[in-house]
Formats: sequence, C-alpha cells, structure tokens
Amino acid sequence: MAKRKIGLFFGSFNPVHLGHLIIANYMANYTSIDEVWFVVSPQNPFKDKKSLGNMYDRLEMVNLAIEGALHLNTCDIEFKLPQPSYTIDTLTYLQEKYPTKEFVLIMGEDNLQGLLKWKNAELILRDYHIMVYPRPGYESLDLRNHPSVTLTDTPIMELSSTFIRQSIKDNKSIKYFVPDPVIDFIDKKGLYSS
Repeated sequence: MAKRKIGLFFGSFNPVHLGHLIIANYMANYTSIDEVWFVVSPQNPFKDKKSLGNMYDRLEMVNLAIEGALHLNTCDIEFKLPQPSYTIDTLTYLQEKYPTKEFVLIMGEDNLQGLLKWKNAELILRDYHIMVYPRPGYESLDLRNHPSVTLTDTPIMELSSTFIRQSIKDNKSIKYFVPDPVIDFIDKKGLYSS
C-alpha cells in the first residue's frame, strides 16, 4: 500500500492568515499530497524571538483557522523538541514516529533560495521531496531544477503576517485577510496591539 503523503508546512503563523490557508488548501487538493500539517515553530532560527507571539496562542489560531477542514491539521511537534528547531531534526523525529507516512516539505521560493544555508540541507534534498509555492520577487535558480524540488502553480499571495500585525497596531481592519474566529481570538486576547 502506498504511504500517505503528508505535506509539512512549517511556519511561525504569527498570526495565520488566508494566504497560509490558500497555500495549504492548494497543496492538499491540487498536488500529490494527501494531507497538510501546519507545523507551528516555537522559534525559527532565522527570526527574532521578541516579535513572536506566544506559541500556544499561535497554535490555537491555526486550530481555529482550519476547524472542519478535511485535509488540514496542526502539528505541535516542535514544542517538544530542543529550540531553536531545525527542520532536519523535526523531519527525522517525525519519520521515526510515523514510519507509515511519507513526509514532503512545503516551502516558498524565498525559503528555497536560502535552503543551502540550512542545517544538513544536503540530507533534506537527498531524503525528502519539496513542494515549492511561488513568492513574488524570488527565483531560486540554484535549486529550481533539483530532482527533489517541484515548483507548483499555487496562487501567489502577497499577504504577510508582518502586514497583519502592523494593521492591528495601526487599528486597521483585518477582515477578509484573517479568518473570523482568528480575529475574535486576537481581539479577545489583545494580541499584537502594542
């Protein structure tokens, strides 16, 4: 029997927004991936920790955003691993924990461009398939034609969590950028306003 293909969509999701959901839904429905797991990163080695919302709040926002979605799930595996978390360590751990699943990485072209700087990048490229969604202004020429890389036709989204956080700070509406249950959660907890 073929292994179930799980797409791992790593991110801070600080907060999750419709761009993330469109990417995940596209991957789960328009590619060979059966299911997408949002892997909420407690701390990305390349990001400033101070600007990160509480990891449990970020996880809860993803849960609220994907409630009822058939092929989308959350994964808090990195909460239990040493921080900052490196993708190769998470992949190795998941592969051992779920030997009947095949894990595929989902990343934007901006991340693909910097992939060779990642810890054990050569192992990631050797052992895992990578599904790449386009990002405006990025062309990762080095790895575009790598046999482990597939460029997808995911709709291009210019929405970012940075834009959402700034909008909240500036007291602007984020309706239609972020799912309503997530907006309610942000309002209730007063997130990102200071």
